[in-house]
Amino acid sequence: MSFPVWVWVATLVGLTALIVGDLVLVGRRPREVGVREAGLWVLACVGLAVLFGLALLIFAGPTSGAEFFAGYVTEYSLSVDNLFVFVIIMSRFSVPREHQHRVLFIGIVLSLVLRGACIAAGAAALSAFNWIFYVFGAFLIYTAVKVAKESGGESETETPDNVVVRALQRVLRTSDSYDGGKLTTKVGGRRLFTPMIMVVAALGIANVVFALDSIPAIFGLTTNGFIVFTANALALLGLRQLYFVIGGLLERLVYLNYGLAVVLGFIGLKLIIEALHGSNIDEIHFAVPHIGIALSLGIIVGVLAVTTVASLLRSRSTSAKQAQAEERELAGSADRG
Repeated sequence: MSFPVWVWVATLVGLTALIVGDLVLVGRRPREVGVREAGLWVLACVGLAVLFGLALLIFAGPTSGAEFFAGYVTEYSLSVDNLFVFVIIMSRFSVPREHQHRVLFIGIVLSLVLRGACIAAGAAALSAFNWIFYVFGAFLIYTAVKVAKESGGESETETPDNVVVRALQRVLRTSDSYDGGKLTTKVGGRRLFTPMIMVVAALGIANVVFALDSIPAIFGLTTNGFIVFTANALALLGLRQLYFVIGGLLERLVYLNYGLAVVLGFIGLKLIIEALHGSNIDEIHFAVPHIGIALSLGIIVGVLAVTTVASLLRSRSTSAKQAQAEERELAGSADRG
């Protein structure tokens, strides 16, 4: 279904109010965000997304509600994998921990604006050209294979911002050190950018690069621009808090990329099937199966749940074996002594 203009306006006003309120809280004082505080904010963000999805379910119908939940779960899950790169960016630029929450906020808001433009362009292309579904589907399947292969190896994670950041470093005059959480500072009477501008640019660019996977993925679940935008927006708004919660848990989710590969491959296949339906090939040659949104949601949630539980069990088993090995080593040292 299409949503009227007043729904778009009300949603944008609500999102703007959330962003402004968050900015007031973030800018109140620099501090290191604790896991408990961040965890409460994550629960609040997820709860807000659930309430929004329930509202769609009640007022827009079960299909719209199911599409939103499937899109939100997919976008948030893909965002978890992106946090690896966020950690690398923060470490690479040596961002003080008390300023990390502010720079994450600015980078995510920037990426939200850029993603909005990408979503508008994608929706227009899909409505005009059915063959775009084939392109998106093939790209997602290719990405799924690539993610699965990288998960099986020991390839080092790289940030996708190197070229642009290097270009900015040549163009912009930057200081050698941070000035709190400011983007600019005065050195010798001259106004210079601080390294914080590079961090913000790197985070924003990384989020847009990640959108090359996530936006085609959600278009495989729904072509409704309103649902695509709100699912992306609510997933991004909860990403900053998740960064401080998940911390060391990232290393324990050893099978997460396999699960994401399965999800991306499934949605890519679904996109190609949708394209075949749009081409009416089932009326000419053979019947093409239909994959409903309820089945899609069940597969996505099931795959992610299984890979998360399997990862935690594997991590617990590895920790137990390491503890036993350390105990044996200590016992052997004591016997030799």
